[in-house]
Amino acid sequence: MAGASGSESNRPLSPHLQVYKWGPHMLVSILHRATGDGMALVGVPLLVWWLYAISAGPESYEYFLSWFNWGYLGYIVLVGMSFAFFEHMYSGLRHFVLDAGAGYELQTNKMWSIAVPLAAIITTGAMWLYIASKNIL
Repeated sequence: MAGASGSESNRPLSPHLQVYKWGPHMLVSILHRATGDGMALVGVPLLVWWLYAISAGPESYEYFLSWFNWGYLGYIVLVGMSFAFFEHMYSGLRHFVLDAGAGYELQTNKMWSIAVPLAAIITTGAMWLYIASKNIL
C-alpha cells in the first residue's frame, strides 16, 4: 500500500472546530439544538406533571405550584423554558425560510442569525413583564 505510512496519505482531512470561523449562524444552530434538548428533557416532564396536577385536584396543583415558589430558582426554570420555547420557535421559522430556498445570501443569513436570539430575548422579556404586571404568579 503506497502512501499508507501516515505522513504521505492523500486522504481528505475532516474539518475540526478550530478550522471554522465562528459566526452568528453557528450560535443559532447550537442554540436551536440546545433549546430543543432542554424542552424535551425539562419541558416535557414539567408539562406532564402540570397536566397530572390539574387532573388530580387542588391539593396536587398547589403542590406543583409550590415547586416554583422557591424564589429565584423557580423563576429561572420558568424563564429559561420560555426563552427556550421562543428561541426554538424563531430558529425553526428561520429554518423554514431556508428550506424554502430563501435567505442563503451571506448578509441576509447573518442578519437573521443575529435577529433570532434577540427576538427570543425580547419576546421572553415582554412575556414576563406582562406576567409581572398582571401578578399572575
